[in-house]
Amino acid sequence: MTEPSSDATPAEPTGGVDLRDFQQLIREMYFEKDVARGIEGTFMWLMEEVGELATALRDGTQEERLGEFADVIAWLATIANVAGIDLSDAVARKYGRGCPGCGRMVCTCPDEEKP
Repeated sequence: MTEPSSDATPAEPTGGVDLRDFQQLIREMYFEKDVARGIEGTFMWLMEEVGELATALRDGTQEERLGEFADVIAWLATIANVAGIDLSDAVARKYGRGCPGCGRMVCTCPDEEKP
């Protein structure tokens, strides 16, 4: 795989992105910086992005919301990389067979028990 030059223009998105591929992409782009920052510093960036998402959901445009959702997912992938967690595996283990509470694919847990 060739590394893009620092002045490379990003490619246009061509469709959906697989979670494992996305986490690997974030790892390739940022891992050295992320490890140097550590879990605590990375977590603080994630929380800042969650706050920006909250603002966008309340007052932002659809385009701003798109960007903030992407940022939150990127920072979640970043912290998972630093912590040595494969997000795809984590999601499959927790939700791949249905709701962790009731075990059904369409959750029937009482509302007060839902995550």
